[in-house]
Amino acid sequence: MKKILMLIVAGVLATHATETPQGSRLKDLVSIEGVRTNQLIGYGLVVGLNGTGDRRQTIFSAQTLTNVLQHMGMNVPPAAILVKNTAAVMVTATLPPFAQPGATIDVTAAAIGDASNLQGGILLMTMLRAANGEIYATAQGPVITGGFVAGNGVTNQTVNHPTVGRIPAGANVERAAPAKELGPVLHLQLRDGDFTTAHRIEDALNRAFGRGTLLARAENSALVSVTVPPEFTGRQADFIAELEHVVVEPDRVARVVINERTGTVTLGRDVRIAPVAIMHGALSVEIQNTFTTSQPGPFSQGTTQTTPSTEIGVKEEKARNVMLKDGATVEELVQSLNAIGSTARDVIDILQALRAAGALNAEVDVI
Repeated sequence: MKKILMLIVAGVLATHATETPQGSRLKDLVSIEGVRTNQLIGYGLVVGLNGTGDRRQTIFSAQTLTNVLQHMGMNVPPAAILVKNTAAVMVTATLPPFAQPGATIDVTAAAIGDASNLQGGILLMTMLRAANGEIYATAQGPVITGGFVAGNGVTNQTVNHPTVGRIPAGANVERAAPAKELGPVLHLQLRDGDFTTAHRIEDALNRAFGRGTLLARAENSALVSVTVPPEFTGRQADFIAELEHVVVEPDRVARVVINERTGTVTLGRDVRIAPVAIMHGALSVEIQNTFTTSQPGPFSQGTTQTTPSTEIGVKEEKARNVMLKDGATVEELVQSLNAIGSTARDVIDILQALRAAGALNAEVDVI
């Protein structure tokens, strides 16, 4: 736990020791409205499994196999099929923006029945549809699982998740991805909405491309509108390429992130603490029960008796004080807590108490 505290202090010191950050590329801060990915989904069948497919309880896999065979001229009733080498799967993929017919994308297949392993299986041709119900890609190919099952039915070892697999470049795009046409006005969507950051983006773009005119305007904390300059008319893609390299220093909210499960505390360098006094101590109470056995004399009529004895010990540590001045930084807080021997768990409790007292000028996120 003390190592975590030392790492926090080292991180704060390193931040102050380095030069002032030069900012981030606009490419890392915003996305272009209309330039987005699209989720695809489909239902398919994986065949060629080594007896690890769906069992009799999964009815839809047998029905799917029947439908596939009917398309190939074979009529087999679903009730007459007992095949353990097939598994019904849901297939998902992400269609990139502006993807054109003929391009390939990765797909993921996940078992939806009671199949125990997809290793070695082959996905049969599966239609992948978007939210509007239209088919945008077809997937087929061998499934590569990130796990496996070793051993027999009595003793076996399972590693990772053998019921989920990927097919790299396993889907062909059949229809161009839906995308909004790039017009004379572009809308930049901030990934983390903030009025100060939006204003800085507006100012940086006007200085880089305005040439005396206001091309960029912050609509709100999450949207900046940019008019394409006359020299880039009809060449919006070229303008976006130039725009993405503009450097902006984003403004960040002071935030403390606490993970109570692992005892990890992450503190930003902008966190400030109001004048406050912290008293930290511990009271431990230990109760022990011991039993004393009394044996009767030889040839006597007495019986063995067991007598319980209870001992109570109370230990209270002396309270340790921490005094913080107005405008104290995270560095000073962590160094003070570390000096009195606080663990990461103690820091979590103290930070929550500071927030409840109104002395911690930051957002506290518990994950």
